[in-house]
Amino acid sequence: MVSVRHRGTTATALLILLLATTGCGPVAGRQSADLRVGYDSLDGPLTVWPARGGLAADGAATAGIASAVRSWRSPVDDRAHLPSSGILFAGEVAGAPLALVAADVPGESASWLLQLGRDGDRWRVDHAAEYTDPGYLVYSDVLPVRTAEGRRYLTSARVQRLLGPDGRTLATTDGVTEPVAVPPCRAVELTATLRATRSLPRGRAADRVLDLGTATADPRYPLVRDETGSGKRALTGLDTCQLAGPQGPFGSVPRRIGDRNAPRSVPESWPMAKIAVRSLGEVTLGGGEPGDLEQLTWESATGTMTAVVYRPADGAAPVLSPADRSTTLQAYYLPVPGQPVAVLSWRNNRDASFAAPPGTQRLVERPGLVVVPQPDRKQTFSLAGTEKTWYRSVGGR
Repeated sequence: MVSVRHRGTTATALLILLLATTGCGPVAGRQSADLRVGYDSLDGPLTVWPARGGLAADGAATAGIASAVRSWRSPVDDRAHLPSSGILFAGEVAGAPLALVAADVPGESASWLLQLGRDGDRWRVDHAAEYTDPGYLVYSDVLPVRTAEGRRYLTSARVQRLLGPDGRTLATTDGVTEPVAVPPCRAVELTATLRATRSLPRGRAADRVLDLGTATADPRYPLVRDETGSGKRALTGLDTCQLAGPQGPFGSVPRRIGDRNAPRSVPESWPMAKIAVRSLGEVTLGGGEPGDLEQLTWESATGTMTAVVYRPADGAAPVLSPADRSTTLQAYYLPVPGQPVAVLSWRNNRDASFAAPPGTQRLVERPGLVVVPQPDRKQTFSLAGTEKTWYRSVGGR
């Protein structure tokens, strides 16, 4: 059986999975109950995620890991489907037992990275991060690991070498890297060199990923694909803890389940790829010298998201808006100290006509951009095109 899965955000979208059975789940080296050891994804003859670690062949250990995974529940009380999940690593790291499991959670159509530790003979799930990129976690080549010594990473068999944020090659043992100095609230870049395989006949010299920082809270997955390096440029100088907060770009659109928010789940605005920035020009907000106004864009599991960032000229902390889903007329609340504003932006063209309520004070007005004081009451703005008019309301916060 041959299965082809397109990821759309990386060259490994061309990966051909040659499955050893008629199912699409992992194939074991050593099986424990329903939870397999290793994963059966093949890239030509290469096993992408072989079973690794000194405890991978220990039946008692893998049975304990399976029991802990069987008992685990997601924030919305869904459970892992063990036959389509797999133990990627089971062993000791820096003298402490560690297991990493790629867990398939069909109820959420999601993949989770479960990190387990052990108290005596009993295994427990210590961390659980949801991989929001559609598809399987095991299509990635670098997975995050939390340890007392700092961030480590588990790499697939496709990874020939992994460069840390300082550009130095990271030493690995059984696929687990040495500790990496990742700050809690700053994004850093990792670069993997992928060996030549059937899906990548020439390999890949620079497969980039951003780590959003060690303070990223479960179940938010901390790694974001950054193929072109645009994400590293976009997040320079930004506090990722602020980005991830409930009013920040990455954390401000909660997941909805039925007619209710699910605050313990990954926000719908959480990034998975293609973070980029474009300048909206210099503007003067809150007094002082003109600062830079930028528009962030990124891909989440629910579509393209945008936000604005104001970088004051005096070197004060950047000001971030909540996220806004990508649409023709964008509207943002920007909490500039002393002068909260609403920012309206659009891709300018000669056929577009912007309209504001009568009497609206315009702090900034230029093609494609209008900035107004944040209204106390809801006000509606419009952008008329040749065939359609878009409306956005702001205010009332």
